[in-house]
Amino acid sequence: MSDALTKSPFLAACVQLRAGRDVQPNVDLAVSLIEEAAVAGAQFVATPENTSLMEAKSALLFEKTVAEADDVALAAFRAVAASKKIWTLIGSLPIKIAPDRLANRSFLIAPNGSIAARYDKIHMFDVDLGGGESYRESKNFAPGAEVVTADLPWGRLGLSVCYDLRFPHLYRALAKAGSDFLTVPSAFTRPTGEAHWHVLLRARAIESGAYVFAPAQGGQHENGRETYGHSLIVAPWGEIIAEAGVDPCVVMAEIDPAKVSEARGRVPSLTHDRAFS
Repeated sequence: MSDALTKSPFLAACVQLRAGRDVQPNVDLAVSLIEEAAVAGAQFVATPENTSLMEAKSALLFEKTVAEADDVALAAFRAVAASKKIWTLIGSLPIKIAPDRLANRSFLIAPNGSIAARYDKIHMFDVDLGGGESYRESKNFAPGAEVVTADLPWGRLGLSVCYDLRFPHLYRALAKAGSDFLTVPSAFTRPTGEAHWHVLLRARAIESGAYVFAPAQGGQHENGRETYGHSLIVAPWGEIIAEAGVDPCVVMAEIDPAKVSEARGRVPSLTHDRAFS
């Protein structure tokens, strides 16, 4: 890609959702918000983790989940990306990879509807938050094992999902692999979101000198889970340039790739790593 093209500003959007326990209504809402973003001029659109389904019961989760080739949600998102001719990051879909195992898989879809990259969430959310709130993602999902980047017309994208946010070495690896933009599609719980969401996302942007796109789930879900919302777009210097509330919506911001080089030039910490034991 040419340097001029790489430095060309573009409009990015984060779609915020409140996914329920049935796939089709979730897909319909996500598609309508992607279309809304495209009509408003977005050239890159990202959706949250669990875009197509928020189901806590394992038996129902497996009943509603299929292999990638048969996934109606993925087919719908590929179709809308091609129809609107936009780059689309589907934060994650549950994809059946074995009779008793799923992948929490993020998809980057090109403007022609092809799948440009896949990323399986590496870090599993196995935590006890207190007050009876606990999660065991590894019970149903197999962790990914590969760092994934992909080239966009404006620079390189580094993929991650939700709980990955708490592991800064992943983002260091993505930045050192040339990522100018980082995606963190999420379904943060309300307690952890209130405490850590903004500061962690700003820290990852500052450490990496990269833009961060963090589309989120928000509000009270059918399965009883409450997510924090507050989808964010963060600039490389750490300032928040777009933020949602709790309800489903679209937030947008102009992205200037030149600011990545500017931030990394002002604080060139990516070139100052030292080995230690």
